[in-house]
Amino acid sequence: MADKTRNFAATMVEERHKDNDNPTQTTMDQGRVESDVARCYSASMADEALLSRPVLIRQAHAQYLRHGLSRLSTSYQHLDSSRPWLVYWILHSLELLEEPISDQTKHEVVDFLRKCQNPSGGYGGGPGQISHLAVTYAAVNALCIIGTKEAYDSIDRPALQWFLARMLQPNGSFASHTDGEVDIRGAYVALAVARLLNILCPEICEGTAAWVASCQTYEGGFAGIPGCEAHGGYTYCGAAALILLDTTHLCDIQGLVKWAANRQMRLEGGFQGRTNKLVDSCYSFWVGALFPLLEFFVTQEETEEHIHALNSSRWLFHQEALQEYLLHCAQSPKGGFVDKPGKPADFYHTCYALSGLSVAQHFKWKDASRSCIVGEATNELATVHPLFNIGLQAATDAQEYFGNLKVPSIQKRDGDASAGDA
Repeated sequence: MADKTRNFAATMVEERHKDNDNPTQTTMDQGRVESDVARCYSASMADEALLSRPVLIRQAHAQYLRHGLSRLSTSYQHLDSSRPWLVYWILHSLELLEEPISDQTKHEVVDFLRKCQNPSGGYGGGPGQISHLAVTYAAVNALCIIGTKEAYDSIDRPALQWFLARMLQPNGSFASHTDGEVDIRGAYVALAVARLLNILCPEICEGTAAWVASCQTYEGGFAGIPGCEAHGGYTYCGAAALILLDTTHLCDIQGLVKWAANRQMRLEGGFQGRTNKLVDSCYSFWVGALFPLLEFFVTQEETEEHIHALNSSRWLFHQEALQEYLLHCAQSPKGGFVDKPGKPADFYHTCYALSGLSVAQHFKWKDASRSCIVGEATNELATVHPLFNIGLQAATDAQEYFGNLKVPSIQKRDGDASAGDA
């Protein structure tokens, strides 16, 4: 059990943002969020047992997720082109909660994702839609979570490899789809998929490491493209991409550590995504997972100035404070997680809140004996693999299965001018 929970009464007073009587829209928004969060903590303070031992309401979350896997309300119509994302967010959340998925459901999911796969490579947001890198990442992750031979073998690895090669741009970046936008997310998802499926080859990553490194900003985080503002999601993608390419030496590690550590909010305990922005539960993973990734950096570099970090017994953020924010302020009583108090629950925030909660609970993510659990022991989640954001076991099993297969040779396929030919 964790013994480093905060003194909430003092925190509510001492850690509030101070604008020195010069309010701006930013400081007023921050003040409103702090008041909402303070009310959540104050409600818990009224129940001493709840304050010291917050409860992860597993069954409510599981029911919410299972319902979404079988039926969605009309409010999700605008996500028609993101259906594999919905499948991934739900399956990964259930995976972390260690909720079983029936064989029939696994088969149905594989069958649906097979229909989203295009003959010319990659996955679209639904049957008949054009292939998109981000959707492909979600589909592959979902299939690796299912982890059956049917799921693995449903992936057309040679065609997917050719799709990745077509998305690679001359400067090393990736387009999200044919003639689509270019940013650092494309590089990460392409490399993550390639690593999981053992299809990474020079033809699909030439120049990518240098381009990703050029996205690191003066603040220490990474921007979507060179010259823009550092952002939590982009920073995760940049750091992970350099690890996947074994090129961590291109990163300013000290700047990255400083930027990431400063994203944790003093009163709330959760993370913000950018400087002077509001807390958001999804950054529990996008920023929280940077700290396990930094262990990869140190392990690969093994320089004297960084090696001491491996001897620490904690991540370089307040793990208990993050868990307290998620458990006290971000859980919906009806199931699912919210961005921040007052917002509705959704599958996206549920997925990344649970992923961040897992990161905060498990120090040295390969060592289950070194955990940091706030509240009941039953709050503990399965361990997430911080590089792929699927369960550690799912990632291990997938890499073992595909690692035994030969890396395909790049081969042009008929009909590759348009990916939307499923």
